[in-house]
Amino acid sequence: MAHRYPIKVRFYELDPYAHLNHSVYVQYFETARIELLAEAGFDLTEMAQRGVMIIVTEIHTRFLASASMGDEVVVETEVLGTKRVTTRWRQRMYRGDELIAEQELTAAMTNLEGKPVRFVPELLAALESYRAPTGT
Repeated sequence: MAHRYPIKVRFYELDPYAHLNHSVYVQYFETARIELLAEAGFDLTEMAQRGVMIIVTEIHTRFLASASMGDEVVVETEVLGTKRVTTRWRQRMYRGDELIAEQELTAAMTNLEGKPVRFVPELLAALESYRAPTGT
């Protein structure tokens, strides 16, 4: 099941053309992933206490339509898969029923020094409830 995170576009996030700046879309996606992790019981503080962090190693973002000041958007986040030290995520941003941006990324579990480590088993179990249905 996808995690859903609503956000309202603020005026200071706009570019000179009064559209949501492209870098802010990526920030919204990041915020939604962090909120998913918190909901799963692994906020950034909890992960640091366990001596681990998740870092993005590859990211691909597509912009399909502009968002503007006051728009209410929802970011849906799903886990596509996990391996020993990496995980793949898909995120989609909607304004109502309209898909306005999408992103896929790969992230790695590391220790606090940045060296790859295996995923914490409890985190893997918690992410299962956000796994995308097979074949999507």
